[in-house]
Amino acid sequence: MTTDDVLEEFRACGALLKGHFILSSGRHSDTYLNKSIVSMYPDRTERLCKALAEKATAELSGAPQFIISPAMGGIIYGYETARAMKVPFMYTERVDGEFQLRRGFSVPDKAPVLIVEDIISTGLSARECVDAVRANGGDPLAVACLIDRSNGAADIGVPILSLAALDVQSWAADELPSHLADVPAVKPGSRGLA
Repeated sequence: MTTDDVLEEFRACGALLKGHFILSSGRHSDTYLNKSIVSMYPDRTERLCKALAEKATAELSGAPQFIISPAMGGIIYGYETARAMKVPFMYTERVDGEFQLRRGFSVPDKAPVLIVEDIISTGLSARECVDAVRANGGDPLAVACLIDRSNGAADIGVPILSLAALDVQSWAADELPSHLADVPAVKPGSRGLA
């Protein structure tokens, strides 16, 4: 699946948006990729995750024994990727501000894990999930995602495998470009940052 194919999946269901958005990182952007809209469509989600599973299988040096995703946004994509790869799926949840495995989930010592995210912007959630996997004894092989908005710039401590890598600009609130300065901002993301 090419970058154009991935973006067409987003465009076709109205999930590639233009405007003024406050991202979950707190930064501002004129482009928003609404992966929640994509996940409304099982066929679309299955196609994307099957392609992500194929990419991971082709590019990883070893096979993961588990797929783990950060809640909430990565859960559907992690599950579908695990289904395509025929491996067990788990997720992390925030407890007192930190990702943890809960609900009886555990990772055997040194078990190879593929972390699956939806979209990487700054890489914060992915890094926190990598840390949680390591804290539970797992060996994070890589983070796989549908779209890497950082175009490879996010440092998460393990390789990033993305179906599409884009250079989507974002700005601090006090550094807005002129084309966004007078446009009201909306905050479609899920993390409670200002």
